[in-house]
Amino acid sequence: MLLIIGTIRLPPERVAAARPAMERMISASRAESGCREYSYAQDVLDPGLIHVSEAWSDRAALDAHFKSAHIAEWRASWAELGIGDRNLTLYEAGEGIAI
Repeated sequence: MLLIIGTIRLPPERVAAARPAMERMISASRAESGCREYSYAQDVLDPGLIHVSEAWSDRAALDAHFKSAHIAEWRASWAELGIGDRNLTLYEAGEGIAI
């Protein structure tokens, strides 16, 4: 399994404007084959900081995601939304164990 964990940053006053684009990205990504989890969460103490969490079954699923139309649309919206900082890290993980 592959995990992508990190953050993106945009001006706090642009979060409401970014919400529809983020909702489209999340919904389309969750519908992709191999997507186990895909979410964005606004930081409680830093309103312009969005936490990103993704889980993919394998590299083929993640590669297909990177080639999707919805990710191209999402990336094309970044300049208008003021998304500048992106700090995402890809991790390889084994199957989790419920605790």
